[in-house]
Amino acid sequence: MNPEDIDRIIEMAREDRAPFYTVEGKWLWSPIPDDRTSANTMYEFENGIRYTSYAIYWPELCTDADFNALTSSDRIPGTETYTFDGDMLTIDGIPLQVTFECDGGIMLFENGGKLWRLSSDCN
Repeated sequence: MNPEDIDRIIEMAREDRAPFYTVEGKWLWSPIPDDRTSANTMYEFENGIRYTSYAIYWPELCTDADFNALTSSDRIPGTETYTFDGDMLTIDGIPLQVTFECDGGIMLFENGGKLWRLSSDCN
């Protein structure tokens, strides 16, 4: 097999793979798993550290604007480390298989958990 054939096979394999999504960024968690509008917790995945912030506006529901207004000073004390390798998210040493929906806007965990990317329009 010549080098051009090998390059063509490698390129075809890349095209066949599912899109690659990252966990970096801001994600919302809701106590009602299928209702993003009830989200009250934001996780920020940033360079191997996961930060947690709460947007509590009871009795009103939190909006994307409320979460976008949060700054690093709104984070709760303490952090968790994470690594991500394609479909395995490991948080504080606990590996979790994840998949993505809605063009990477929803992250689904093997244990039934669900996060919504703050910047997405996914519901």
